[in-house]
Amino acid sequence: MAKQTKTILYISGVLPARSETFVYREILGLRSLGLDVATASVHGPTHGLDDGDLQEMAESTVELYSSGAVSVMIDAGIELITHPIQTVSTMARCVLDAALSSDVPSRKRAKVLWQGIAGLALARRVRARNIGHIHAHMAHVPTTIGMYGAMQLGISFSFTGHANDIFPNRTLLGEKLERALFVNCISYWHRSFYQAIVARTDADCPVVRCGVDTSLYESTLAPSGEKLEILSVGRLIEKKGFDVLIKAVGEIAKAGGPEMRVTIAGGGPDEAQLKALVKALPPTAEVVLLGDTDNDRVMELMTQADVFALPCRVAQGGDRDGIPVVLMEAMARGRCVISGDLETIRELIEDGISGVMIPPGDQKALEKVLIELANNRIRVDDLGMAARRRLEDEFDLMLNANRMKDALSSRGLI
Repeated sequence: MAKQTKTILYISGVLPARSETFVYREILGLRSLGLDVATASVHGPTHGLDDGDLQEMAESTVELYSSGAVSVMIDAGIELITHPIQTVSTMARCVLDAALSSDVPSRKRAKVLWQGIAGLALARRVRARNIGHIHAHMAHVPTTIGMYGAMQLGISFSFTGHANDIFPNRTLLGEKLERALFVNCISYWHRSFYQAIVARTDADCPVVRCGVDTSLYESTLAPSGEKLEILSVGRLIEKKGFDVLIKAVGEIAKAGGPEMRVTIAGGGPDEAQLKALVKALPPTAEVVLLGDTDNDRVMELMTQADVFALPCRVAQGGDRDGIPVVLMEAMARGRCVISGDLETIRELIEDGISGVMIPPGDQKALEKVLIELANNRIRVDDLGMAARRRLEDEFDLMLNANRMKDALSSRGLI
């Protein structure tokens, strides 16, 4: 294989981040394939995630906002002095985008201008690093900065969109879809969604899943104790459906149904509301809220669970999940998974084969499934083993790292 002559720059909101494991895993996967991948972070990277690759990534990541507004302005000013024509062109495009795009509400116009300035600062900070292409994870702020940074450097960019970034926080999505060299799609649903906005070919929209390194996770049988052990993990927000899970277990306990215990790991704005629901449960209902929990602890909890439940739904503001990585992690551990039946998640979980899907927000349906699984532990193990096979076949990290490598290679970027 010819030696790569240009570096690929990855940018995300926080890189590496404790919660966005799929971004740094993709980078590490590409590096293991021999690609030279540099990293940039809109906000300060998270240190201390490990004492190896992730700490090295945090130390070498180019920081933007965390360096301070004055520093960003200084670097943007240096770009203006050293590359005046290109800087004026980049910022003129940014001003027009902010003023004229239907994808920029008036309250966000100033933010887009600031992100354009940050794009200049990004260009200044990586200019000596032989960057040949920028790839952004998250279609809102990181891609905006990456797009203007790429314009300033005279190179191409691409991005991967997920959920919150293409729904409630959508910004300049149409412009990004038009200008990107290619757009990675974490699902076929995402591909169709993008193509409905801007006509791009399937080749321009490769499906590259957020993968899990199945070689790192041993698949184990469920504990199958006296109680059905149910684990749920995620940010405590409406779209995850934690309230539905808590209420379902409460109703099962009230009716004298099978014994079960729920453990919910994660923090977020709905924490007080969920604690109030737990407090109101009948004494026989066991629900534990752990708060923020690191990934190593989550994976340990997976081995102690019989079932992983995440009854996702569409939030009132339109926010919805893409394909939650934590569902993939549970499946990698051989866990039986239950999820809300969203279009994207259907591509991960085959209902009745590699997991169980319920109508989004349907508490009664969830109660029925939990009771059935509590009374049929062989079914729990069968679904868990099938879940692991599904991960290996389509959502394995290295399978998808090679898909990203192919997307770059086919365009002469490596």
